[in-house]
Formats: sequence, C-alpha cells, structure tokens
Amino acid sequence: MSSINTNLSAMTALQSLKSTQSNLSKTQSQISTGLRVGEASHNASYWSIATQMKSDNGALSAVKDSIKQSKATINTFTSAIDKTLTYLNKMKEGLVAAAQPGVDFAKIQTEFDAHIAGMKSAAASAQFNGQNWLTKGTDTDVVSPYNGSGNAVGMLTIKTSETQLFADAAAGTGGLLGDVAAVRLFSPAGYDPDGAGPTTPLAADDSATAAEIAGFLVDVDTAIADVTKASSMLGANKALLETQEEFIAALSDNVTAGVSAFVDADMNEASTRNQALQTQQQLGVQALSMANQNSQMILKLFQ
Repeated sequence: MSSINTNLSAMTALQSLKSTQSNLSKTQSQISTGLRVGEASHNASYWSIATQMKSDNGALSAVKDSIKQSKATINTFTSAIDKTLTYLNKMKEGLVAAAQPGVDFAKIQTEFDAHIAGMKSAAASAQFNGQNWLTKGTDTDVVSPYNGSGNAVGMLTIKTSETQLFADAAAGTGGLLGDVAAVRLFSPAGYDPDGAGPTTPLAADDSATAAEIAGFLVDVDTAIADVTKASSMLGANKALLETQEEFIAALSDNVTAGVSAFVDADMNEASTRNQALQTQQQLGVQALSMANQNSQMILKLFQ
C-alpha cells in the first residue's frame, strides 16, 4: 500500500541517518578532545574510576614534591655536618701535635678557637625552610609514602635528636659538640671560660697538661664518632627517600596509564570510524532522498 500521509521508507531512512549523525558527532568529539570518556554521561563507571585515580595521582605528585624538599633539607644539614667533621679532624691533628714537647700551645689554641667558631657557625646557619636539625633536640617527621587505598600519608621519622651539634650554638654548649667547644690548651690571663668577658683573671700562660690533652683527644674522638653516626643516619634516610621517590614515580606512571586506558580515545580507531560514518552519512542522505522521491511516483498514477 502506498500512502501520501505516511512514508515508512523515508522514516526508516531518516532514523538511520539520525543515528549515523549522532555516532559521527561522538566520534568527532573523541578526535577533537582525545577522550573516549570525557564526562560521566559517556560511561559513568569508567568516569568515576578515572576521576578517583586522577585524585590519587595528584596526591602522589604532592608526595614527590615533599620528598624532593626533604632530600634538599637533608643535603643542607649533611653539608654542615661534613664541614664540622673537617673542623674536628683538624682539632684532632692539633691535639696530637700538642703532645709533642716544646709546641706553642697559644698558636694551636688560636686555630682551635677558629675551628670551634666555624662549628658554631655551621650549626647556627644550617637553616632550611625555617628548620635547623643541628640545634633541634626532638625528632622530625617528613612525608614519605602515600597509601592511596587507605587515604593516608606515610611519615618517615628523622632522628634529629642524634644530629644536634649544639643545644645552644651561640654559646657552644650541649649537644654532640659541647665538650669539644670547651677544649682549651692555653688560657691567657683574663680569659673567662663562661664567655662573660675578663672578670677574675686566671693565671697567665695556663697550659694544658698531658693528661688533659689525652682527655681532650677522647672528647674529640667521641664527637667525631657521634657526628659520623649522625651523617650516616641522614644519608640512610636520604637513600630511603630516593627509593620511595623512584617507586612513587613508577606508581604515578602506572596510574596515568590506567586513567588513559579508561578514558582516552584510540585515535587510530576513531579516525577509521570517522571515515566509515562519513560514508554512512552520505549513503543515508541518498537513501532518504530516494525514499522521498518514491512519494512523487504516486502523481504519475493520476496522469
């Protein structure tokens, strides 16, 4: 039956053309954005998973930045500790030389004063982001791993209680170097060991005895061992942070690849599909045109 009110062929061709155009629009959107799932309406499950993974990846990026900052902090204090070890070794050499008869204690003490001042300066000036682990007496926590499943940031405890060179760097007291800062081979008249200036003069040319020199050597050797241990502890924690940094970088790459698998468009596939849909669109237009022309054939029946 032929009807001038209802053209079923044209309706079918039109629906097919609309479907082709809709698919073509989606494919062209994928090509322009590079995304197969650009919003929740495209695929709610994939979009939700990818959104959570992107959030975790952002946290991983923040952890990487924190680890880099922690490494830079450790480098700052390690440099100061290495300089301190240089001063301590020079003092040890000076004490060994002081055991030789006829040595000028006053000159050696002048060198010691410079070394002690250098250690005080190193401890006081080693600052990073408002922190000084060389004068701090309590341990410090820094960001290390990130547990995405538990939504928790892991912390690494740095035993900065073991890196305290001085409790009071200005006075040179307390900490690992407090005894070393008190080492004196020679005290001129008027020297005040408390740093308050000449008050009650001491005996002029007051030189250390052999027993005192031996005791000073013990103090310096102990300080060298303690400072070396502190440097080793910082180095071990830096190595651990570097391992964590490498792992987090690899994990971040894997998460990025996972997000890509969920939402990114396959451009080769999209390009091929786009060409096929364009061909289907052209054929659909022709089919609709032919269906519309069929209605015109009815006029010939009345001629």
